[in-house]
Amino acid sequence: MSTQVEEIRLSLGHIELAAHLFGPEDGQPVIALHGWLDNANSFARLAPRLQGLRIVALDLAGHGYSEHRPPGAGYALADYAHDVLRVAWQLGWQRFALLGHSLGAIISVQLAGALPERVSHLALIDGVIPPTGAEQDAAERLGMALQAQLRLDDKRKSVYTTLEQGVEARMKGMVAVSREAAELLAQRGLMPVPGGYSWRSDTRLTLPSPLRLSETQAMAHVRRISCPACLVVAADGMLARHTALLQQLPFEQVRLPGGHHLHLNDEQGAALVADCFNRFFGFA
Repeated sequence: MSTQVEEIRLSLGHIELAAHLFGPEDGQPVIALHGWLDNANSFARLAPRLQGLRIVALDLAGHGYSEHRPPGAGYALADYAHDVLRVAWQLGWQRFALLGHSLGAIISVQLAGALPERVSHLALIDGVIPPTGAEQDAAERLGMALQAQLRLDDKRKSVYTTLEQGVEARMKGMVAVSREAAELLAQRGLMPVPGGYSWRSDTRLTLPSPLRLSETQAMAHVRRISCPACLVVAADGMLARHTALLQQLPFEQVRLPGGHHLHLNDEQGAALVADCFNRFFGFA
């Protein structure tokens, strides 16, 4: 397993993103997209185990070392998809695979459904479609989101006296992770501030979405996907209980032991996911 990784920056015109680069220069092109409030180190254990791939693991906008969106802008899924296309253009990749975890998997599915001719493979970890909403709730949701935006000016980030406190906070976050996983995410996520350390991520990432797709709209993206797709379902993750959704998906599905961050929490989980995806990409 090669652990060589290169730090790069990608200037997309409207924003500059940071990324980790793995694998041989002539490898199959892959853009890797992490989950909500994570960063490129989400793939620090998995990417070096994947064979024959040239992987660009992004810090998504507002995360890690990447720039935040300008004032007044938001973090819609379509904007992330646009960023990915800009990255591919800069790299000269007309067709590329997508490797996505959680939010990154959702972005991957939406992009592969919107422009199926651009995506060669979909490798997904415990994520498929965004949370959906009932059409009759659209106005109420927009109102809630607007009110939350107005309150954002009064919101202050948590400051941790030590790095260890920041790591422990991430371990106990909305989706708990192992200590080693939290330490890896903290390498790109925590920054020094007056009084200690705080997470780099844009506070606007915690705002509720002003619009949710209906289930029919979300599944329309799935049904337009034309490339091979493999979904890893974590046995103790977020998707395992959504049996009805999983039964509708026209994807290869592999259920593996572990939680939502099974590819990052420990070496065993990373190895299991890597074995699955190496077979999927034809390098096992």
